Amino acid sequence: MNFTALLSIGALSSSEMWRIVRPDSVRVWKDPETVRRLSRYRKIIDNERIAKYLLAKTQSCEIEMTSSTDALWEKHREDSKRFVDYVVKVDSGKITPDLTVPATQSFLDLKIELANRILTDCHFCERKCGADRTSGEKGWCKLGSESRVSSAFLHTGEEAPLVPSGTIFFSSCCLACVFCQNADISTNPNSGHVASSEGVAAIAEGLFRDGALNINYVGGDPIPNTHTILGSLSFQTSNVTQLWNSNLYCSEETMHLLADVFDMWLPDFKYGNNDCADRLSGVQNYFDIVSRNHLMAYNSGEVIIRHLVMPNHLECCTIPILEWVAENMPNCIVNIMGQYRPEHRARSEQDKFPDIARRVNAQEMQIARAKADELGICWRPVD
Repeated sequence: MNFTALLSIGALSSSEMWRIVRPDSVRVWKDPETVRRLSRYRKIIDNERIAKYLLAKTQSCEIEMTSSTDALWEKHREDSKRFVDYVVKVDSGKITPDLTVPATQSFLDLKIELANRILTDCHFCERKCGADRTSGEKGWCKLGSESRVSSAFLHTGEEAPLVPSGTIFFSSCCLACVFCQNADISTNPNSGHVASSEGVAAIAEGLFRDGALNINYVGGDPIPNTHTILGSLSFQTSNVTQLWNSNLYCSEETMHLLADVFDMWLPDFKYGNNDCADRLSGVQNYFDIVSRNHLMAYNSGEVIIRHLVMPNHLECCTIPILEWVAENMPNCIVNIMGQYRPEHRARSEQDKFPDIARRVNAQEMQIARAKADELGICWRPVD
């Protein structure tokens, strides 16, 4: 009898099942470095800290929501500074918020309003296509105002500290990676089912009840769906870590909206230069934008960086990324991943992309991990 069957008849609780399927998800918390680098996340799991989105609901925001966009952003800058101080005081026990009495108009409400305004001249991602997605116009991502969820489930394949992770997979993406392993989701904006903010919240709450340690927004990519995801936080009530799992090719405005309410970040860092990103993912100024956003994430929460090692891209991508991370984000965790395989266009058009037309080999992975050891980066392989 398989684990799912045992769980369904009550022979195993969900927590017991994950201990059997992924025993490393228990062992990892005996590692002092993991505990140190993910301390707030661990304390949310243990109900010793409060997820930031819940705190954002209790901070009042005194401005007319019909004010100009410039005025709303100015208010956001002021309230963000106030919120950072508020979280520190709550975490230290100087303030005990009453989560049962949300503000009449909260800091979260301000974020939702700004996200909906971005949707009218879309610049959630750094392509900044400017589509008015509220009027039926489609963005570069081929999405209008509706978001679609392709699937949602308790994921056992994520990094050990995250298992079981309550993953919500959104359709579409803002990159065009020729090797995409989720091309059926990322390139098909009609994948899955339309989900409102309230619907996404219901999914998240269900995943938490089933044992999720975090709510993990992924895809495709969550960036084109920022408005729906932020809106869902107004309907969620559980004290659970909110995790942004993304390519992080988003605008600075999007990062500001996310930074205060997401406890944890799981970003990809794909390329160590702009040329490889342009050729293989069709984006401009990749390293400048994504490194900026990684720093913003690092300064606002806890981070596990994913770097997928690709064949023939050690010198141009892997090593520059590891060196940059070691210098700029020394206390994050880096997962150096060896799962690359030629998929999507990298498989069907191999002659156009000969450098990535094979799997990464053992020697390349050994070099990457040796470099991480040399730099003192804490890497945690998935497999």
